Amino acid sequence: MKRSHPHLVKVAMIVLLSFGSLGIISGSFFLKKAFSNTNEPELITDPARYSEIRHQLWSNNDQIKYFPDQIPTDTKSVRIAYSPGFLQGGSYFQVRLKQSPQKIQKLLSQYRNIALHTYRGGSTNDHVNLPNGVPTTFFYTSDSPTESFPPGYEILVLDAQDRGTPGFKWNHGNSHGVAINNLTSEIVYWAEQW
Repeated sequence: MKRSHPHLVKVAMIVLLSFGSLGIISGSFFLKKAFSNTNEPELITDPARYSEIRHQLWSNNDQIKYFPDQIPTDTKSVRIAYSPGFLQGGSYFQVRLKQSPQKIQKLLSQYRNIALHTYRGGSTNDHVNLPNGVPTTFFYTSDSPTESFPPGYEILVLDAQDRGTPGFKWNHGNSHGVAINNLTSEIVYWAEQW
């Protein structure tokens, strides 16, 4: 007759449950850390970070080829927002510059000639819901918590790619362009992927 070892079974169960609990706790910690780091946009005021994001961190160079190679020396103020995205989350890169009125007028004329879509103020939610509308961006580099561009901004879409599936238009895709405010002499370069 075989004799069971009840103490050995209990010890084995305790060890297995301990490892399982440890795995669940550490897994949830790492997931929480991953999501909390990527859900918050990174607002950057140091122009030195621009080059790192522009040339190393943003993966699709075609979307940002019209961004300035470097921050122009005559720029009065710079605001940069960058989010690399995570898993199914979208990513964006946006830089807002104040330039001379003459330079802004020249850029406005240049980008109006090649824009595929033009909007006045608003955000991506407003633009995509218009007839033949396409996604654009939110005003990540705003001085206030607003997500929409004020009416003084002309949003010029240089390209928008729908990578959704039938029945889920714009579920995935990308868009990029500029938003220009003639009155404040500002230009916002933006690129979005989702």
